Amino acid sequence: MTGRAKKLLSYLLKFSILVLAFYFIYRQIIKHNDSLLKFGHLVSTIPRNHVVITFLFIILLMILNWLLESLKWWHLTRELYPISVWKAIESVFCGLTWAIFTPNRIGEYGGRVMFLPNRKRVHGVFAMAVGSFGQNVITNVLGASAGVWFLYTYLHLNNWLMLGITIVAVVFIGLMLTCYFNIKWMVTLLNSIKFLRKFHRFFDIIGKYNTRELLNIMLFCLSRFFVFTFQYYLIIHLLIPEIPFLQMTLLMFVFFFIQSAVPSLDIIDFGVRNFIAINLFGYLTHQTIAVVVAVSLIYIINLVLPAVIGSVFVFKLKFFDRVY
Repeated sequence: MTGRAKKLLSYLLKFSILVLAFYFIYRQIIKHNDSLLKFGHLVSTIPRNHVVITFLFIILLMILNWLLESLKWWHLTRELYPISVWKAIESVFCGLTWAIFTPNRIGEYGGRVMFLPNRKRVHGVFAMAVGSFGQNVITNVLGASAGVWFLYTYLHLNNWLMLGITIVAVVFIGLMLTCYFNIKWMVTLLNSIKFLRKFHRFFDIIGKYNTRELLNIMLFCLSRFFVFTFQYYLIIHLLIPEIPFLQMTLLMFVFFFIQSAVPSLDIIDFGVRNFIAINLFGYLTHQTIAVVVAVSLIYIINLVLPAVIGSVFVFKLKFFDRVY
């Protein structure tokens, strides 16, 4: 393929990504339009400056959330190919643009690793998997802990059943933390499978992260977790101020835990997310419309808005750069 043909194809690919992204962004806005209208009705009695200040904080927290993710990605890539913090930010937001139109947000991997040199892109997928695993560990550990509290507080299960569930939760938490901080075990396991051995150079990327580096990655994950939990608190407190802070926070932990276990497909994710939120917060409030509106708004702010921002960086992608 000639250089001119490659350049033309590169532009076509970028244009296609943007068209797909904005089509799905449009669909998300239409899908959540009812929630946006209901939000306007719900806040009509709340002082306008209170609403504006709350939203400014939520948007600032969104930026902080993705900056933390960018720093985590910058930290992960140091084992592969050092990039600047700014390039890490560009790649994270570009990945979010890809994620908006792909099942389970899998496109986020592709959009992000395209900012790495050609020969490092597959390695980048495995490095990103370490960061995703760390985020998943935090969600599961805090979610399982809050889940035990939820069952004890609201379902009033039999003492022996409750004891059994608590033991299972403790074992589960222990396994998650053990597997994460001994991630080299996973590498050994993968390399022991005959037909996978030829990919050992990619699996070995996972094993390069030592305990100290894994702890640093987990701190980024933990910080992000509390940032978006606080976002939910702000919007729910704005709409339903009578819900106590501690109960709301722990219910959010359970919400994230359950949601992380459900496949995120565009055609079902909206309904499933609302169903989970309504049923969980139904133990604290009967204002289901406010709960649905809050969940929808955070989704728009945390994923749709960054996807729009990331579209700017799609133009920086290099599909046919030279092999390093």
